[in-house]
Amino acid sequence: MALSVVGIPFLSVMGYAAAFTVLMAVLIAISLLPAVLGLFGEKAFAGRIPGLNKRDPEGNEPGAAQKFIGVITRRPLIPLVAGVVLLGVLALPATGLRLALPTEATGDPATSARQAYDLIDEGFGPGRNGPLVVVADARDADVPAEAAFAAVLGSLYEHEEVANAQIVAVNEAGDTAQILITPRSGPTDPATMDLVSEIRADEAASRDEYGLSYGVTGQTALEGDVSESLQSALVPYLAVVVGLAFILLMLVFRSILVPLTATLGFLLSVLATFGATVAVFQEGWGGLISNPQPIVSFMPVILIGVVFGLAMDYQVFLVTRMREEYVHGASALDAVRSGFAHGARVVSAAAIIMISVFAAFIAEPDSLIKSIGFALAAAVFFDAFIVRMVIIPSVMALLGDKVWWLPKWLDKILPNVDVEGEKLTRELEAADTTPESSRV
Repeated sequence: MALSVVGIPFLSVMGYAAAFTVLMAVLIAISLLPAVLGLFGEKAFAGRIPGLNKRDPEGNEPGAAQKFIGVITRRPLIPLVAGVVLLGVLALPATGLRLALPTEATGDPATSARQAYDLIDEGFGPGRNGPLVVVADARDADVPAEAAFAAVLGSLYEHEEVANAQIVAVNEAGDTAQILITPRSGPTDPATMDLVSEIRADEAASRDEYGLSYGVTGQTALEGDVSESLQSALVPYLAVVVGLAFILLMLVFRSILVPLTATLGFLLSVLATFGATVAVFQEGWGGLISNPQPIVSFMPVILIGVVFGLAMDYQVFLVTRMREEYVHGASALDAVRSGFAHGARVVSAAAIIMISVFAAFIAEPDSLIKSIGFALAAAVFFDAFIVRMVIIPSVMALLGDKVWWLPKWLDKILPNVDVEGEKLTRELEAADTTPESSRV
């Protein structure tokens, strides 16, 4: 639902549809699914696959998850630093992130559309593929319209990036003109959008001196505006989704540090994903694509929305059992180890499923689809296997009991959803200690 914050209609519709789908899935999971399992009874769990389900986290022989978490928590500072450094290094290329909408310039070089684009680029210069249009309104001009239009043309030629500017149409009244500008740079070149910004900035001076106003439009300018809108919406969008998730996780885990580390870990995995995607698809590392290009504008927003939901799911899968063990009397370290042993297989299975789904799109010939599939698969891998299974357990092992700290005043304000059944445990303990006569 938070996609509506971005202000792009097609993303808002996608968000509404996805939110409705999730709502239906939740309703089915808490109503139809338990009913079906109730019909089958014990037979629902009767099937066995040879080689699986032989080990139990409570058993005497430690499983792979128990051995892994034992290594992680033995010296938690080492895996914590290693995980953060690894994701930090992967995030470095993200500093050069450039966003753009897909055009002929970003198409496959084997297509006729891209070949025609390249021919125009070679024969007439890159700007011919991305002309800008200025619409000048001289209805309130202080000088004759022709003089005002000439003044605008003169100001346009003062920009070095303007290769050509000419009036291509004037309305019947003679007070509005359409000016076609050919930049020296291509439509996806940052210099072109810088030129758009400079021309728009000059409009105030033109209005003050001649009383003429104008606006810059055209496909190139529109695509740049959309890309800038999406990029500027990332921060408020992140604030909404992260803020809501922080509050919900705080309600579930009765802690400040657990949701804080969860959201910080997510941001780290997203930055690493941006870095890896920029390196492969924008800079051409690894030779995965033959035509490196800017990242599609709406990919970061979609990536954040999808992966944030999955990341918080994985956090809940792992840490809920840790919280349950801690509430029921286990030490902080034992709770981390036991909870991880129970939840690791669930997180691993869920992550592998999503990675497989997203990675399948990498085989598509279209570089746009390929880049989105790669980014989503990489983000799930980084978040599930590095953040949730290495960094988060390491932090929790280092903090110990402090990780479950919650100020008393905040504890009184927050409603207690009691996910772990703590109240039920207290009632059972109280029932066991009550004399038989008083029960009657």
